[in-house]
Amino acid sequence: MAALYGSSFLITGGTGSFGRELVGYLLEHCDPRRISVYSRDELKQFEARNQFHDDPRLHWVIGDVRDRDRLRSAMRGVDYVVHAAALKQVDTAERNAFEFTRTNILGSQNVIDAAVDNGVRKVVALSTDKACRPVNLYGGTKLVADKLFVSANHAAAYQETRFSVVRYGNVLGSRGSVVPLFRELARQGRSLPITDKRMTRFWITLDQAVRFVVESLEIMQGGELYVPRIPSMRILDLAEAVAPAAPTHEIGVRPGEKLHEEMICPDDAPLVVRVADRYVVGPAVTSWGYLPPAGAEPVPDSFSYSSDGNDQWLDVEQLRALLAGVGPGAKG
Repeated sequence: MAALYGSSFLITGGTGSFGRELVGYLLEHCDPRRISVYSRDELKQFEARNQFHDDPRLHWVIGDVRDRDRLRSAMRGVDYVVHAAALKQVDTAERNAFEFTRTNILGSQNVIDAAVDNGVRKVVALSTDKACRPVNLYGGTKLVADKLFVSANHAAAYQETRFSVVRYGNVLGSRGSVVPLFRELARQGRSLPITDKRMTRFWITLDQAVRFVVESLEIMQGGELYVPRIPSMRILDLAEAVAPAAPTHEIGVRPGEKLHEEMICPDDAPLVVRVADRYVVGPAVTSWGYLPPAGAEPVPDSFSYSSDGNDQWLDVEQLRALLAGVGPGAKG
């Protein structure tokens, strides 16, 4: 992380599960000059200040990504931005469509504008598997946000600031976890609710997600969408790993939910290359001198990356061993 060492950072949504893990990682590995933790919730900021023992390198900023002026002020002197703030609940989005639009789309544009105005070096935005061929409003807003960040490189082609996107699926160890629910129901001797017994998901821990984002921030040129190569799991195997022999029952796929996570669709295949532990979806059109990454291997024309078609799988014993080290468990 030599390129990031001693730099200043701003993290939107910085008091969420990912934000806190990222703050801890940067403090330990990058000796930052300053980390501005930007979020709306004063209680979460109070709790995070206590968690990090009021580390003097941390700068706490109450603000909303909907507020462009506040973002512009908060980004003064910042070298790198990680945009993690978003509204995320699928069912809530369907009932509050414009609120999700204001935060996930207009808020993302505000982050872009504030970064350009302040000459920030690099900005990485967090995406979601739900932005790939979206079937719900949340996914639709995140797809637009992804496109805004890639397109922002055109507007900033003759400036220093560059923008990229990182996309991954559900995270083990984040809030909204299904694993503690399974454990509690099993303790009570109750049946575990399974959305659909055919369901598969990718597996990534919070620590892995943070490391992947930081590595992407360091190597990005601008315009890339980075996707980690990670294993898949079957939901029934996860239930067995969490609560061996517990009974299960199907509750049906929820509105806007997919049976399998998809992070790259076949339509994007012409733009995709594989580089070591990741796939890189390059920009379709460039005006800022983008070059394919070193060591890039093209993928087949029909390539897609979904949890059911993966070439890496975790079995019950592997899941059980991994669960011992991920804290709260899996976001589901």
